This record gives sequence, structure tokens and C-alpha cells, in this order.
Amino acid sequence: MPDVISARFLPIALLVVSNIFMTFAWYGHLKFKSSPLWIVILASWGIAFFEYVLMVPANRWGHQVYSATELKIIQEVITLVVFIGFAAMYLGERLRWNHFAALLCILAAVAFTFLPKK
Repeated sequence: MPDVISARFLPIALLVVSNIFMTFAWYGHLKFKSSPLWIVILASWGIAFFEYVLMVPANRWGHQVYSATELKIIQEVITLVVFIGFAAMYLGERLRWNHFAALLCILAAVAFTFLPKK
């Protein structure tokens, strides 16, 4: 039983952590607008390296349990959830009701991916 649990949840945990790295790589520089663009690009690439170190095994191991489509859908939901937290906590953006309504619509769409196949 522990193998089944880790086979299902370890890839998701790796996807969460990798998305945290990628969100910082893509958007973390927005707090440092005075930094030269070339430095921001190099820093982003350095952060993205760690995202790939986690994302590649997450997808390789996750594909033993999930289809590629399911992995991508899981990853997109994680990306949105991580970004919402990042935008609010790191960037100080105020989230409105329509942001949460949009997320709920996306989650509803995700549910269709995991419906029984027959």
C-alpha cells in the first residue's frame, strides 16, 4: 500500500515544489524592476534549473500512474493554485471574487479529465 500511495502522491508533491520554483523564475523579478534585464534573465534561468530537476522526475514517475494528459491537467491546477498564493503573499496583489470563480471553473473542467473512461 505505501508504494501505491507514493506512486500517486510523490509526483504531485514534486510538481508542487517545482511550480513554486517556476513561479519565482517567471514572476519573482517583478519586485526588482530596477535590476538590469540580463541579470533577471540569468537569475530566472538559474531558478528554473531547479524546477526542471523536480519536474522531469515528477512526470517520469507520475506517468507510471497517470496519463500524460492527466499529468498536464494536474500540473496546470497546481500552477494556478501556487500562483494565486504567490500573487497574494509575495506580490501583495489583492485577489477578487472573480479570480476564485475562474479557478472554480477550471477545477470543474479538470474533473472531466478524471471521469471514468467508460
